Order: sequence, then C-alpha cells, then structure tokens
Amino acid sequence: MCADVCILGAGLTGLSTAIELAEAGYSVIVLEAERVGWGASGRNGGQAIFGYGCDQSKLATMLGDADARRTFAWSLEGIRLIRERCEKYAIDCDWRDGHAHVPIKPRQVVELRTLQAECADRYNYPLEWWERDRQRDEIASDRYRGALFDPKSGHLHPLKYTLGLARAARTLGVRIFEQSKVIECTHGAKPLLRTASGSVQSDFAVLAGNALVRGISPALDARIMPVGTYIAATEPLGEATARRLLPRDIAVADVNWALDYFRCSADHRLLFGGRASYSTYVPPNLPGVMRRRLRAVFPELAKVTLEYVWGGMIDISLNRAPHWGRLGNNIYFAQGFSGHGVNTTGLAGRLIAESIRGQSERLDVFERINHRPFPGGRALRTPLLVAAMAWFKLRDALG
Repeated sequence: MCADVCILGAGLTGLSTAIELAEAGYSVIVLEAERVGWGASGRNGGQAIFGYGCDQSKLATMLGDADARRTFAWSLEGIRLIRERCEKYAIDCDWRDGHAHVPIKPRQVVELRTLQAECADRYNYPLEWWERDRQRDEIASDRYRGALFDPKSGHLHPLKYTLGLARAARTLGVRIFEQSKVIECTHGAKPLLRTASGSVQSDFAVLAGNALVRGISPALDARIMPVGTYIAATEPLGEATARRLLPRDIAVADVNWALDYFRCSADHRLLFGGRASYSTYVPPNLPGVMRRRLRAVFPELAKVTLEYVWGGMIDISLNRAPHWGRLGNNIYFAQGFSGHGVNTTGLAGRLIAESIRGQSERLDVFERINHRPFPGGRALRTPLLVAAMAWFKLRDALG
C-alpha cells in the first residue's frame, strides 16, 4: 500500500498527527500493533496539566528564556486543543476543568509557591494558592499542606478521548489498521513500514509508539525508558460522597518524585494512581499497595472496595523533557512524554504535521533539546534507574 504519510501507533500522538494531516488533504495510513488506544493513551490517569514532564527552568537552561516561554505557551495550546477537538468532532470524554498540585512536606510548599511566582512573573500564567483550610474545603484530606490550583488544566476519560480521535480521523479518510505490528522501518527516499502481512510505502513516516516500540530505531530506544504506572478504581461512591471528597470535581496530584494522583470518574468512582515501577515488573500485592496509599489520603475510604486495578508503561526521557524530532528528512518521531502525555501528545502531532507541510520552526525548537542515552546500555540501565529512584523515594519519605 501507499500513502502520503504512514504512522506507527494509533494512540494520542499518532491519531493527532493523522487528523492534522488529513485536515490538510494528505492521505494517511495508521498501523497499530494492538487496538486503538491500547497503550498509555487509553488507560492513563486522564490528567491534562500545563507544562511538560521536566521543570520549566530546565527548558530555560537548555533553550534560553525566549524559547522556554514559547514552549510553555505551546503546552497551554495542547490543553486548548483537547477542548477544540471535542467540540469540533463531538467527542464526549467527560472533560472537567481544574487541577491542583498538593504538597506533603514543608519544602514542597516552598517549591509550589516558587512555581506559582515563576508562572506569573515569567510566563504570565496566574495560579491560585490555597492555604490549608481552603485546601481541606476543596480536597477533603488532612494529608496536604495547601494546594496550587489551575482552573484551566483538567481531566478526562482517556480511552473515550482516544476513540473519539480515531472516529474523527476515519471521517477524514484516515485508514487505521489494527493488529498490524510494524516489525521494520526502512529509511530512504520513500520510507517503508513493514508488518508481518504487508507493508506501506510513503513520502513520510511517523514513529508514535512511544514506550511500547522496541527494535525499530535503536537510537530512539536508548533515549527513553519504559516505566510502569498503576491505577485503582473504587466501587461507585455515590454522587454525595464524591462531591464531599472533591466538591469541584477537580484532579489532584502530589509533588513527590513517586507521586500519587487522583480524580473522580463520571460514575462517581475515585480513580487513584501511583506506585510507579521503574523495574518494569508489576509490584507484588498491587491492590493492597494501592489501598494503603489511597487510605493515607482518604481514611474514610479504608473499607471501600477496589473494583479495578490496572497499569501499563509510559515513556520517560533521561531529563524528563519531550523528545520530538526527525530521523533524516522524512521520518518523524515523538516520545519521552514523561507523564505529561495527555496535553502534549496533541501538540506533538500538530508540530510534526506542520513540519511535514514545510513549517518546521516549532519542531526545530524541541530538536534543540539535548537528549542523552540512559547510562548502562540495555543490560544495566534499568537496575541503575531503580537505584536512583530508590534514593528519590527515600528523600520524599524523609522530607
């Protein structure tokens, strides 16, 4: 088969790229190894938060102040893009406004107040600080020392959103082939993506498989690490209980290195995420671990049943900054979302599509970010990362 563009991966990145290109008149084929939204795109925590996986100060160091301000503004564009796509293509994904970062330790209060000042002074993005009494009114937990609230960030049902993007792409003429795992990418004037049962030749190729793709490009493999993250869903709590816990129906995340995050679903369950695994192994007694973490935040839910527990892999880069760019002139990629994929995958798709259409200015900014391979090679990089994360978790515990 042939197309103007062939995309590996029918997740948020691949589908966003496909929509942007199809809207511009390109013929697009998407190859998906499993099903639409099967990976992190369909089963993540659903929180869409300003910024990226790394601190904005790190981007300022790497890119300079002017481009750091531009990248921050683009991250907000990623959130707006979700709303725009939902309206344009009638995607009902249970979007709710509002997100709060919450501190547990005194030093984290200082960190969040510093972030508030930085966002206001350098990026013209005001955030609300809630003192502890106000925080308890909005987040019914005694675990935290306040909250940094953003009314423009929010949360959604990730699989509903991903499936909605797939429907939109198909209405635009995009051909999506599920159960079509790419096993080889051949470079050249017309890249070739080959599966076990066929191949697609195109003018441009896009690699958007993130943490679940191995062996297609060793240079990309070396610069991301798959990390397991896990989510538990309680039994339905009822609207009254859900609104007592989170009156505004906002999403919440603490700022520990190994963070917890939570929100309510449309059917009034509490969705509680965390317990990242840097070894790629599922933690033993995962339901029990998730129950203990949830109980530390909301003791009143100690006896509530966890009806579902699931997990999957996200991709992190060594510096936690997004890793987007090109291999040669006609193969594009986006990876390294580092926990901020809900808002930035749409942006990545838009920037890749702009570059394919001949406008590379914005993608060029991200290509200037220096991404080093994880140390230790394939054999040792996971044990080294586990050791490093153990130190950060100890620091969180000791405050």
